[in-house]
Amino acid sequence: MINKHQYDAIIIGGSYAGLAAGMALGRALRSVLIIDSGEPCNRQTPWSHNFITQDGQAPKEITALAKQQLAKYDTVVLFNGKAIRAVKTETGFEIQTETRESFTTRKIIFAAGIKDIIPAIAGFSECWGISVLHCPYCHGYEVRGQKTGIVANGDDGFALSKLISNWTNDLTLYTNGRSTLTNEQTASLQRHNISIKEDEIVRLVHKNGYLQDVIFKNATSAFVKAIYTRVPFVQHCIIPEHAGCALTSDGYINVDPLQRTNIPGVFACGDSTTRIRTIANAVASGTTTGMMVNKELIEEDF
Repeated sequence: MINKHQYDAIIIGGSYAGLAAGMALGRALRSVLIIDSGEPCNRQTPWSHNFITQDGQAPKEITALAKQQLAKYDTVVLFNGKAIRAVKTETGFEIQTETRESFTTRKIIFAAGIKDIIPAIAGFSECWGISVLHCPYCHGYEVRGQKTGIVANGDDGFALSKLISNWTNDLTLYTNGRSTLTNEQTASLQRHNISIKEDEIVRLVHKNGYLQDVIFKNATSAFVKAIYTRVPFVQHCIIPEHAGCALTSDGYINVDPLQRTNIPGVFACGDSTTRIRTIANAVASGTTTGMMVNKELIEEDF
């Protein structure tokens, strides 16, 4: 096992939140190691939106520029690998990687995001982030006014239908089985000309991830240009939960307004902590976290 010198902070996850935290700490003259396995949740998404100065850029281009700018801070080190374990030590923590490297640190920042659990519908995975979407604020403008579907049911289906109706008047709720909407919810959707279809979905027909048709179990089909849905998720990094970090009832890492977890010396930011799943929010929370970690280090040393 290779041992490295102790860092002021180790950031697990080198996407937008992690890189932003690293920049804040690098500018504060802190020694930082960013460990990243290169599997961001939006790696299939062709374009990013609603991030001022970067609207319409490819996510990988934003990441590349961030790393280029981070490179001038010589106290910040990027490490390509996967962290698998955190152990408490007398001076902070020891982080171990999948390839048996070991690094020590005073503070940990978890910024690895979440991992979507894709439903077993043929074609769904290939369309995810391209024409099967999670967020209208990220993608709604580009598919505004087009024939759009919602794949959800019950309260979630009703709430998502209301939300997406802001971007299109041609909207169908696919409950993918028997509807669990209340009578009042059904009537409300019908008043707003939102169709409800209960047939089970078996396949999404697409070309390079762009939707063409929804195929149902009864052999009927429907043409749509985009689908919105909310899929379940797990934390991308298993270390926080194994280390004792408290999770919210929704499965996010629970943090206070200073991005601190319930474990002293451990912080978290980005998609792993909030349902506001945008690059802009990830950058903002990462920057805040870096500042708060530096402040805590100052308070301890002064």
